[in-house]
Amino acid sequence: MTALADLRFVLTPGHPCSYLPGREARTLFVDPAATLHVPLYQQLSHVGFRRSGSYVYRPACAACTACIATRVIVADFAPRRRHRRIRRRNSDLRVQFSAAAERADLYALYARYIEQRHADGDMYPPTPDQFRTFLLGTWSDTRMLILSESERPLAVGVVDVLDDGLSAVYSFFDPDETTRSLGTHLLLAEIDLARELGLPFVYLGYWVKGCRKMNYKIEFGPLELFIENRWQRVN
Repeated sequence: MTALADLRFVLTPGHPCSYLPGREARTLFVDPAATLHVPLYQQLSHVGFRRSGSYVYRPACAACTACIATRVIVADFAPRRRHRRIRRRNSDLRVQFSAAAERADLYALYARYIEQRHADGDMYPPTPDQFRTFLLGTWSDTRMLILSESERPLAVGVVDVLDDGLSAVYSFFDPDETTRSLGTHLLLAEIDLARELGLPFVYLGYWVKGCRKMNYKIEFGPLELFIENRWQRVN
């Protein structure tokens, strides 16, 4: 199997940053020709990489360090009052944790979410092939945390299972259920699931300092942030 020391990396040219207007971004990708597997991805996650589809990447901007890999310390997480209210509000939902699958009802939910919430983003317009290649993966241990009202799925958290945690890949939910705060509830459910599985962390991807839409991540403290090439606890 491919080892971390044998990997090659590809650095993209500069391109407009998706999070901070007026800044130039660069991304470091693991060579797409590399043979990836879960133990190797585990090692890469320890140094701030994450998965999107079959690609594994990390920000590598020359003059900016605003994107910081973030993970929740599951054993120490204490829900805020707002979190407790959201849990009560969604206590009627059924929770299912299963292998990631291409289901018609889940794709329909995903498509509605992209069309109504992210019509100005890179994933618009949604397609079944995009759903498959972006979320399901080919070498990862990818699963879905599905929250349903009766038999109707309302929210889906796609996660990769690692030896030391759950890595949140993407979440999507019914855009019309505005009073439930489903995005927040999904993260709470992922933290609860990690605790049940005995996993110490939930990897949240990147917190981007100065980007308001990423501020929700710092509500789930205490956290560990990957700063200066090591994980550091912040409260």
